[in-house]
Amino acid sequence: MQLSAFDVRKRRVFYTELLYNSSMKLDPLHCYQALLSHDNRFDGVFFVGVSTTGIYCRPICTAKTPRSENCAFFTSSAAAERAGFRPCLRCRPELAPGNSILDSSNRLAAEASRRIEDGALNELSVAQLASEFGVSDRHLRRVLLAEFGVTPVELAQTQRLLFAKRLLTDTKLSISEIAFSSGFSSLRRFNSLFLERYRLSPSSLRKSNFRTLEPDKLICDLAYRPPLNWAAMLSFLDSRSTCGIEAVVGNRYFRTVSAGEINGWIAVEHKQDKTSLRVEVSASLASQLRKVLTGVKYMFDLSAHPIEIEKHLGEITALHSGMRVPGAFNGFELAVRAILGQQVSVRAATTFAGRFAKTFGSSIETPFPELTHVYPKADIIAETDIENIISLGIIRSRANSILALAREIAVGSIILQPGIHDEALFSRLKKLPGIGEWTAQYIAMRALSWPDAFPHTDLGIYKALGENRPKEVLKLAECWRPWRAYAAMHLWKSLEVLK
Repeated sequence: MQLSAFDVRKRRVFYTELLYNSSMKLDPLHCYQALLSHDNRFDGVFFVGVSTTGIYCRPICTAKTPRSENCAFFTSSAAAERAGFRPCLRCRPELAPGNSILDSSNRLAAEASRRIEDGALNELSVAQLASEFGVSDRHLRRVLLAEFGVTPVELAQTQRLLFAKRLLTDTKLSISEIAFSSGFSSLRRFNSLFLERYRLSPSSLRKSNFRTLEPDKLICDLAYRPPLNWAAMLSFLDSRSTCGIEAVVGNRYFRTVSAGEINGWIAVEHKQDKTSLRVEVSASLASQLRKVLTGVKYMFDLSAHPIEIEKHLGEITALHSGMRVPGAFNGFELAVRAILGQQVSVRAATTFAGRFAKTFGSSIETPFPELTHVYPKADIIAETDIENIISLGIIRSRANSILALAREIAVGSIILQPGIHDEALFSRLKKLPGIGEWTAQYIAMRALSWPDAFPHTDLGIYKALGENRPKEVLKLAECWRPWRAYAAMHLWKSLEVLK
């Protein structure tokens, strides 16, 4: 049927409202219009439960689109499961991209949900998690119920089950290993809850999804919302890669990983046709897969909503759509790199970073000749004599900064973890010797994943804006809040065009 001009405009409004306001109360008409399009920009924005099958799907599911009267829409997979729906085995809701911190109208709800998705309640109580945000557990529960329709415990339980479902499909881990890796305290509880929620035992799911897996590595896909400027991401990481620790080869990013006491490697490749990243993880890291995949999500900023961000930033994004803010797999590693980058070129800082990593890091065997070492932990550096650092050609003031930072991290006074938005932490960073506004903002931007961090005293930003007065730069950047970190990426990228 031919749509009238009015209907076309009306449908466009439906899409725009849903896409740019993902935390809105879901309107069934808006959602169904998006479902009909199977547009991957809506992936993770909502989930659809189908009453005739009892299954919930992502809006990109390739199954036959159900009739509108049989659909119910949910802002989270946990809300869909609370309503009695089980996940689709075809589109696999556990693979849907998450929401960025500022996608939600309630910032506390968004930050807490991401921490829970990353497994925070596997180690902390709800009260302890709430204290991280300076609120009571009762308030946190109320906020999550209002925003996502579930309690913190329900959200955590759904995430554990979905992660276990991923492991059953994508790894050769035993069912008992999967249960404990997913955060369950007992195998019996895992089997019981899985059967109750999904009407299928873990072993039955594995048999129904049997596929040949390589013995020396795990392979997982992580979805994102397009566009993703993969070439720009790799270019940024390549020029700043630490020799022996990470490398960019062709279309792939490689690095060594240390998770607890376990070492291994990852390789990440872009699958544009599937709007996802293919992540290969060494088998040695199987028990730490959740932490590894969480690190990859932050490293490549997979929760970002580029269309929303670019709409806000305006014309500075025109030449390089899909820019993300590269995160950090290791907060301490990134912070040391930031200190080494003070008032020197990117190339010089990269050279010093490589020397530092190879001198103090431990060697590792990998299938890739570029990866030879694992980055040293903060507690190792905290016990190092300053002269050993200076001997690498690093000036004394920066060596002193690195030592001071390592000691604070080693005793837990400073935690460089993505998603922690704590102004007190920012202040503690700037009290350390040699860490000023630029370094603290750069650390916040990449190690803490603050979307509004902005190193406004950066020489490259001065050049891109044609302004070298810090106060004036901040005034110019005011209109880019709360996405100034993304504005910084576009400004740095613009310098390549100007050359």
